[in-house]
Amino acid sequence: MKHTFFLKNPKSENKTLIMFSAYFSSERKQFKYSTGEKIKPEYWNFDNYRPKLKGTKKSNNASEINLQLNRYSESFENVLGIHQRIKEELTSNALKLEFDKTFKKSSQGKNLFFDTYDIFTKEKIKRREWKPSTIKRYQNIKNHLLNFENQVAYKLTFANINDRFYTDFTDYCYGTLDHGTNTFARNVGLFKTFMLWALKNKHTYNDAFKEFKKPERVITHEVALTLEQIQEIFEFETKSISLERVRDIFVFQCLTGLRYGELKLINKRTVRGGVLLLKEDKDITKELREIPLIDIAKYILKKYDYKLPIISNQKQNDLIKTVFKDAEFDFDVEYTRTKNNQKETVIQPFYDRISTHTARRTFITIMKKKGIADKTIMKMTGHRDLKTFNSYYKVDTEAKEDAVKLAFGSMKLPKLKKA
Repeated sequence: MKHTFFLKNPKSENKTLIMFSAYFSSERKQFKYSTGEKIKPEYWNFDNYRPKLKGTKKSNNASEINLQLNRYSESFENVLGIHQRIKEELTSNALKLEFDKTFKKSSQGKNLFFDTYDIFTKEKIKRREWKPSTIKRYQNIKNHLLNFENQVAYKLTFANINDRFYTDFTDYCYGTLDHGTNTFARNVGLFKTFMLWALKNKHTYNDAFKEFKKPERVITHEVALTLEQIQEIFEFETKSISLERVRDIFVFQCLTGLRYGELKLINKRTVRGGVLLLKEDKDITKELREIPLIDIAKYILKKYDYKLPIISNQKQNDLIKTVFKDAEFDFDVEYTRTKNNQKETVIQPFYDRISTHTARRTFITIMKKKGIADKTIMKMTGHRDLKTFNSYYKVDTEAKEDAVKLAFGSMKLPKLKKA
């Protein structure tokens, strides 16, 4: 059985629909199906039944249209081959059902790109493949894409995911959203993951996204507390019970290196002989983590009867800044921020740089400064990738001074030599 393509209105001066056609002799029926693609007849090759791909009479999106028509040809050959193998005659109704399923016919007014994005996210969530933080990131990217479409007036379709989209979206992220390089790199990676899924599941045949370059992640200088600062903030009297709870949670993180989301896993059963035993239920491949608890950490657990008063990560981040501000951690800190290979120096009060992540960074930084082996620390923090682990720690001036003194401090200046 053969198939072809034809124009719905071949004599029109405007764009007209491109139709798929196949003849079912047993039914004595000409099957016609709209591809949804449109083209001006002057750009159509009536001999080859395809868009003109060369010459001056060529549509700007001829290649994309041709790619889409190839999808219909491939889908037709696939379903025809399946019916031949099972020795069952292919009917026009069966082909229509297959086309509807493959090309995801949607009701008027819907956006196929975002409909597919929702299918993608729902599948991953149902399969329990994502953590809550990952779900939130993909939702954030969808919101960015929706806002990009409205503000830049760039209609998002699978056919429009091309070099121009990447250029405009890059400018939107760095310019309008004020994203740093690391945030942009992460979002490009997640977007490409969605597009690979869409390509694999035949929602699109457009693979131009594979050429989108994800910028190299850069090491950012984030603050970390010293032992003295942890002690100071723990002893600080907060203005309310709610801020006291926020303070205690932050200090507990500093002393255990736990991610904020892992705190909810703690209960009386997870603490044995002064050691916190942590096992993630959703990831059976991860080893049991053993984290020895010092007296302050034990005190905090007992204070809340081993059920820490967890609030949302966002609220915790907002309130812990308030705690540090009240404690007069208001001195300025300077850090470098990178945007698309452009570095800018930013100065902020210390308390503005504090977040739940600061606590985990503090645990790792203090451990490394004390000379604890990376492997030992990683066993407690749950890191399996050394590159990611090392991004938590940046050697500061104090650490360099300590290293030089440790190496050469025993040398004495001869009495006859004068500095």
